[in-house]
Amino acid sequence: MPPLSLALALLLLLSLVSGVGLGAAGVGWPDAPRFLWAGLTGGTVHAPDAAAYTIVWEIRLPRVLLGAVAGAGLAAVGVAVQAMVRNALADPFVLGISSGAAVGANAVILLGAFAGFGVWALSASAFASALAAMTLVYAVARSPRGLTPLRLILTGTALAYGFEAVTTVMVFGAARGEAARSAMMWLLGSLGGATWAQLPLAATAVAAGWAFLWWRAEALNALAMGDETAAALGVAPDRLRRELFLVTAAVTGTVVAVSGAIGFVGLMVPHVVRMLVGADHRRVLAVAPLAGAVLLVWADVLSRLLFAPAELPVGVITAVVGVPAFLLLMRRGAYAFGGR
Repeated sequence: MPPLSLALALLLLLSLVSGVGLGAAGVGWPDAPRFLWAGLTGGTVHAPDAAAYTIVWEIRLPRVLLGAVAGAGLAAVGVAVQAMVRNALADPFVLGISSGAAVGANAVILLGAFAGFGVWALSASAFASALAAMTLVYAVARSPRGLTPLRLILTGTALAYGFEAVTTVMVFGAARGEAARSAMMWLLGSLGGATWAQLPLAATAVAAGWAFLWWRAEALNALAMGDETAAALGVAPDRLRRELFLVTAAVTGTVVAVSGAIGFVGLMVPHVVRMLVGADHRRVLAVAPLAGAVLLVWADVLSRLLFAPAELPVGVITAVVGVPAFLLLMRRGAYAFGGR
């Protein structure tokens, strides 16, 4: 494992433990690690500690784990999308997938749709509408010349505006103010509803997506240099772009379905990592998911603590922290997409 990846892996482990020990409830150090160890080893928890143990094991731990999974997924997909469309401003949401998922999520929050799915209604509706948005973007963007970067960006951006308009109408038409507030919280990203049941699917989707991108890292290097260069190197640009579109849409849809529309992670992290390790996608993909996971875990911690017991949307934290950091790094040295 490269030194930077190893350092980030250790930092992620420390961040997960720290995230479990921090929160508005009065359960901190050294109680949180003790309860965490009891849960991992099957140890005994005394009756007076039952409530605190529940907070640590059933609320905080799945939340920080889901934050790490979502951050890793958004960062990895951000790397792929920027190579797929060869655009430095691209992120996982440029394809309109998150905006499409928002329509389904708000249909549940504001209109009570899919009530028959119970606790899975929000995730199921968001994921289904993300897939529908993906299908629509693909159908509109595809042309006789294939799936070109410009058509993908224009189609995804245009349809994203359309989906956002539908969502805005739904929010303004909400009969209950609290429902509208919940909808806005989801639109800006929130890990407050994390459960153990959500983790396996999200982790599997992110791991499978990352494994595919790692496998195709050399092809991503070729694609980032242009279609003609990629073809000369034996890579079929249209086929690879279709594969990347399906993988990024599936991972983005899964992450958005469980965490809401958390922005900026997929845009900032790939750029920062390229500044540190260069443009080789194998090295970038070894570092970016770990960096994204650490970023989102701490962003969620801040969202819980800054206005405790109230919570800020985690997307607000990623933007407030990420924008100045990104601009500072951009000003410290010459940087262009695809290299130093």
